[in-house]
Amino acid sequence: MIHPIRHVNIIRYLTPLREGGSLPAITEADDGFLYVTKFRGAGQGTKALVSDFIGGMLAKVSGFYTPELVFCYLDESFGRTEPDEEIQDLLKFSTGLNLGVHYLSGAITFDPAATEIEPQIASRIVWLDYLLTNVDRTYKNTNMLVWKGDLWLIDHGASLYFHHNWDNRKGASEKSFPLIKDHVLFSKLSDIDRANEWMLSKITPEVIDEVVGLLPADWLTAYNVEEGPDSIKREYSDFLKTRIHLVATHLKSMTNG
Repeated sequence: MIHPIRHVNIIRYLTPLREGGSLPAITEADDGFLYVTKFRGAGQGTKALVSDFIGGMLAKVSGFYTPELVFCYLDESFGRTEPDEEIQDLLKFSTGLNLGVHYLSGAITFDPAATEIEPQIASRIVWLDYLLTNVDRTYKNTNMLVWKGDLWLIDHGASLYFHHNWDNRKGASEKSFPLIKDHVLFSKLSDIDRANEWMLSKITPEVIDEVVGLLPADWLTAYNVEEGPDSIKREYSDFLKTRIHLVATHLKSMTNG
């Protein structure tokens, strides 16, 4: 059973993370913790929050270390005194629920040349990113951290890119994902059947429905499509539930075994 997602209120904007195209930021919440907050007012809107949330939650249930995800509320009065106009506009259009990722102070970026990963763990990560169609775990940007000696998966906002072309989403779940070959861990892919067995035992259709069911309705109404939130959630669930049974076959075809 997946634990409920905590809700916090942002009380202080600390530092923009300008290496991210959507201008996430380190913020402080009223629970006393720091979060990397992903804002709904950024360029890709709430779709980036949806993919980041689904990816992070599925990574967690698969047994990977992932920072806690919370729903961060931003009051409409927040940021009015912010001197940077770009940030002020971002905060203005981010009133309401945003996505917070617990800040791992002191974490370092994963370097494949410096940190060895057991092949089966690497294979499970590749499996997950194939499922999610995650284009953003490459040598250029690994989106993995080493914190207190453990490997942590972060930032799945570039996943599920089918939703950026909503009108043509039908059939997207069955399409191959050749960009997986750019994955930082693709060369370590081995024993796909074993990885597949593990991942299918964790990411079941019931788990998918539970994770997708946690999505805030107002993230989905912001899509400005005819479907309501419940219908949109079913689209995500159906995409993932179809795709989980294709991952191993597709990966084998790319590795010839």
